[in-house]
Amino acid sequence: MRVLVINDLSCVGKCSLTVALPILSASGITCDVLPTAILSTHTGGFDGYTFRDLTGDIPDILKHWKSLGIRFDFIYSGYLGNIRQIQLVSSLKKEFLADGGKFIVDPVMGDDGKLYQGFEPAYVDKMRELCREADYILPNATEACLLSQKPYPVNKENVREVLSALSELCPFPIVTGITVDNDVAVYFTKRGRGLFSFTHENVEGFFCGAGDVFASAFVAGLANGKHESEAIYLASEFTAKAIRRSAREVSDKRYGLSFEQEIFGFLQNL
Repeated sequence: MRVLVINDLSCVGKCSLTVALPILSASGITCDVLPTAILSTHTGGFDGYTFRDLTGDIPDILKHWKSLGIRFDFIYSGYLGNIRQIQLVSSLKKEFLADGGKFIVDPVMGDDGKLYQGFEPAYVDKMRELCREADYILPNATEACLLSQKPYPVNKENVREVLSALSELCPFPIVTGITVDNDVAVYFTKRGRGLFSFTHENVEGFFCGAGDVFASAFVAGLANGKHESEAIYLASEFTAKAIRRSAREVSDKRYGLSFEQEIFGFLQNL
């Protein structure tokens, strides 16, 4: 089983590729990577970080892969720094995804009800197009509103409407980080048939990389033959346990989740 993860590489701060690679590899999967940018640290709370855009390197990487005849059973895309990268991912999905393979899009572009710095409405439109090509999309609550063109925030009153709109883009939308009373929930629907959720007690604070842990674990579950709902449940449980451990043990939350000690339990259930 071969998975390609397309995401940025932050040298310090556990997120993106430095989360996906260990989780997928530990799950018994060949994990190949396509870095979209290299940063000295991630951007969540750090100042003065370096950022190198790798858009110009991607075509030559893909040309070499094509010469090797490489194909992937799963392609999972995360942070794409510009519209050109979205276009490249759309093209490589058509060329490198194996027959019967699955394409998972984590549309990384915003949080707390607003776009990340450097992104414009045109980027959202192009990301919406990429989501139409996906088998699964994994937006957070902010990204779900941007893609569905519904007002932020998502809550238990409007979540059905948001998921219904997302189902018009992708047959299986999964929305993370929805606050419901004192809990935080993952909501999902398959082709608009029913609304389902898994909830956990909400832990106060912002935990960098939590979405990447969830997405990586979800892909690991699918690649190990789990049904979608079971893969969501396992990823949700794993992420919640990592958050609770990090709340107890990690003094500076900017450095990411302490997921390593929780991975053993996750792997036992794959």
